[in-house]
Amino acid sequence: MGIVNQEAVKQLQLLLGEVEEPLKNSFENVHQGYVWETLARFLKARDGNVPKAHKMLVDCLNWRIQNEIDNVLMKPILPPNLYRAVRDSQLTGLSGYTKEGLPVIAVGVGQSTFDKASVHCYVQSHIQMNEYRDRVVLPAATKKHGRYIGTCVKVLDMTGLKLSALNQIKLLTVISTIDDLNYPEKTDTYYIVNVPYIFSACWKVVKPLLQERTRRKVQVLQGCGRDELLKVR
Repeated sequence: MGIVNQEAVKQLQLLLGEVEEPLKNSFENVHQGYVWETLARFLKARDGNVPKAHKMLVDCLNWRIQNEIDNVLMKPILPPNLYRAVRDSQLTGLSGYTKEGLPVIAVGVGQSTFDKASVHCYVQSHIQMNEYRDRVVLPAATKKHGRYIGTCVKVLDMTGLKLSALNQIKLLTVISTIDDLNYPEKTDTYYIVNVPYIFSACWKVVKPLLQERTRRKVQVLQGCGRDELLKVR
């Protein structure tokens, strides 16, 4: 996660102590018992600036309350066939762990169509996966390895990618914004594999939509990236 000034963390914690009780309650689902590490995440996302990190965190907690994020895992996408259609066209899943114990999440970007439901359904599904990662997958990894594990690695498979994927730019922008503002510093590295010739055109459109700190984490690998990925597994 990098070095974060401990005094800055203490200042942010004091400021957070002044927020209203509903925000404090929601923060419990965010930190999962690791308050210092969570405050450090928000500080890192704002380059150590305490007022900016405080605003980001408070905005995040207000967003959680307004959108009932704390209960989102208990809100199924209905009817069941719609949920199945969403999941089948939004290919994401846990594929294993790195040598350090970080969960590896595989995303079939090239073959995800995002065309079976409304933007709202796909956003809800994405948030549910984020919450499951943060409340179930990462705490389980932490318990297993006996040390805090608060980030994951994502492998983005571009097999089958077409220019028509740019039709989903609105959805991708919404999801990217949600992750940047409300789930900062949760991904250690993004590995992009099986890159077709069309990828460069798509990347030119998508890249400006990402925060600079996110772009720095992207690594485009040759072919399936097997050799490089084995070094982190």
